[in-house]
Amino acid sequence: MSPEYAGEGKYSKKSDVYSFGVIVLEIVSGKKNRTFSLSDPNCANLLSHVWINWMNGSWEKIVDEIILHDSSSQSRQILRCIEIGLLCVQKLVHDRPNMSSVVMMLGNETSQIPKSKTPGFYIGKSPDDPSSSTPEPSCSVNQCTVTNISPR
Repeated sequence: MSPEYAGEGKYSKKSDVYSFGVIVLEIVSGKKNRTFSLSDPNCANLLSHVWINWMNGSWEKIVDEIILHDSSSQSRQILRCIEIGLLCVQKLVHDRPNMSSVVMMLGNETSQIPKSKTPGFYIGKSPDDPSSSTPEPSCSVNQCTVTNISPR
């Protein structure tokens, strides 16, 4: 579900592009976005996991082991699928490509793929979001949740 639909109930043509991107990343990683969990607190969902590893240049950590071992000669195609998937799941609607552009990028290996920005539902620090420079603590020292008390 795209961020604009989940947060505001707004649906657009690019909501389908977002969903397509999630499916592409699920196929490449072999993991479901909904049931994804790792011990790393920065990777609360599949999109965070993919984004962090992509930005760190650790794309091998994204790809399902079966795909990684069975297709060593197709690493360019795997990288391209990850890039296109990330491009489709960008947070802002106007940053996502339309579906015809996605089909063109998938079918033409010579077409350029624009650099993607932070995905929707990314949990963690974002290099292009100044508001994420100081993360709020998610729990206290004894692992109990902390409620932020602020006046109205």
